[in-house]
Amino acid sequence: MSGFAHVAIDGPAGSGKTTVARLLARRIGSLYLDTGAMYRALTLLALESGRDPADEEAMLQLAQAQPVRAVLDVASPMGFRVFAGERELGEDLYRNDVSRNASLVAAHPRIRTLMVERQREIACQGPVVMAGRDIGTVVLPDAPIKIFLTASVPERVERRLLELAARGVTVDPRTLRAEIEERDRLDAGRPTGPLRPASDALEIDSSGLTVEQVVERIGAIVAAGASR
Repeated sequence: MSGFAHVAIDGPAGSGKTTVARLLARRIGSLYLDTGAMYRALTLLALESGRDPADEEAMLQLAQAQPVRAVLDVASPMGFRVFAGERELGEDLYRNDVSRNASLVAAHPRIRTLMVERQREIACQGPVVMAGRDIGTVVLPDAPIKIFLTASVPERVERRLLELAARGVTVDPRTLRAEIEERDRLDAGRPTGPLRPASDALEIDSSGLTVEQVVERIGAIVAAGASR
């Protein structure tokens, strides 16, 4: 286990935070968790069962009936596994309909309280690179390294198109742009844990940068913090 402390990486959809966080964790020998996967898990359950993701009470009942949990696992390609009850959830977490509705589920205050509690429990297991939208402001406000990763909307659209294409999914770019802008609006406007940089976060615009360049930049920040 690395001697590094927690690293919080926040940012909007398509900013590259999940890929960057996963690679950074491997680089510095830390655990890794994408907290968005936990909200995606509940969203997937809602869509499968015909429940309305915008209905907080229905989502809370679903979360209680099939508790969502993330298990850190360095042997897993993602660095963690997500379960709903005893069922492990896989690639379906990243379906486009799940992406479209995840912000609705994540906006519910009682759902966020539940998820944040579980995310903090994971952080107690050891140094972790945690990616999300409220890590530096809510989940791990005492993390010594906080990064807010951004990118232009056109670049985020292009990244998502490539990601979907790799899964054999074709989406109209204009529709996808509208969906991303709506997610930004919902994430920034929710009353609980809104998307915003922590006051002490370092902001990095990943537009025009490769994943490796971003990881290199954040790795240098982490190394500088560890040497103090």
